[in-house]
Amino acid sequence: MKNYISDTSKIGKNVSIGYNSVIEDNVEIGNDCTIGNNVIIHPNTKLGSNIRIDDNTIIGKKPMFSPRSIFKAEKKWTPTIIGNNNSIGANVIIYIQSNIGEFNLIADYSSIRENVQIGDYNIIGRNVSIENFCKIGNKNKLETNVYITAYSLIEDYCFIAPCVSTSNDNFAGRDKERFNHFKGVTFKTGARIGVGSTILPGIILNEDAFVGAGSLVTKDIPAKEIWIGSPAKYLRNVPETQLLINNTDK
Repeated sequence: MKNYISDTSKIGKNVSIGYNSVIEDNVEIGNDCTIGNNVIIHPNTKLGSNIRIDDNTIIGKKPMFSPRSIFKAEKKWTPTIIGNNNSIGANVIIYIQSNIGEFNLIADYSSIRENVQIGDYNIIGRNVSIENFCKIGNKNKLETNVYITAYSLIEDYCFIAPCVSTSNDNFAGRDKERFNHFKGVTFKTGARIGVGSTILPGIILNEDAFVGAGSLVTKDIPAKEIWIGSPAKYLRNVPETQLLINNTDK
């Protein structure tokens, strides 16, 4: 039940570390952090101040690769960097070469793959999966069981309801031509989508677009329009009262 803390790590003031945790070489941890039980922080990871990390979470993990994987191991990995004032739940995995800003909540069982950038004040809900090479801006809400496919972009103030799924491969794993066409989805600022919806590869939800629950999105959604159905079709414009510019509580 003892901890392992490398002699080359740097631990700030007023840091609490639970039982059976491992802090490897050259890790940097700022002041006023709380590290739970059975936490593993891999080499070279840099943590800011006032961070909470709950039990069984792993930070800075290197990915595994199959001989059939489209992604390959990099010769040199850059460290995971996590800014100040983040709350990270239990059983979360944040991979190496990810960069996370400040004041984010990352809930239990979430997974953030390598080469992901996340800004500030985001809510990443329980069991959310964010795949490789995604970029997420500021003040977004990704609710429980959301799946964000590789190469996706989420700008600011977006709302993604529970169980939304995204995709990036129109060839469904066949035909070498697919390697030339991988493309994730894009949520422009203020875009929203309802529970249980699916978005096909390369689709753009433009500014203040809204997609209703249970929809299949096969076309780009124009700004300030509501689309619903399978496949999703135009219903009406987003009411003025619902537009981001008219909401002070963003």
